[in-house]
Amino acid sequence: MGTEVIVNDSNFDQEVLLSEIPAMVDFWAPWCAPCRMLAPIIEELAGEYAGKVKICKINVDENQSTASRYGVRGIPALLLFKKGGIAAQSVGLQPKQNIKEMIDKVLA
Repeated sequence: MGTEVIVNDSNFDQEVLLSEIPAMVDFWAPWCAPCRMLAPIIEELAGEYAGKVKICKINVDENQSTASRYGVRGIPALLLFKKGGIAAQSVGLQPKQNIKEMIDKVLA
């Protein structure tokens, strides 16, 4: 199993924007049911893409400045960063296959 990196307002730039490999950030909140349904998929992806993509999670309730910085209004939101910029994104609960396709496009 891979491990997700928990990011916050203070370490976001270091962990995500300066990451040597692409970083996918799951913007979520504890009260969000679709976020909880997405969590096991994110965990599986962390294992499948270990060493290729850094999988991160950020709690939007506790880290509102990062969420607003990227215009995140609906959650769950997945933003895939590559070399400090957004390379792909999706909002709402997505099937695992869709997320994999998004990641694979960015890695290609």
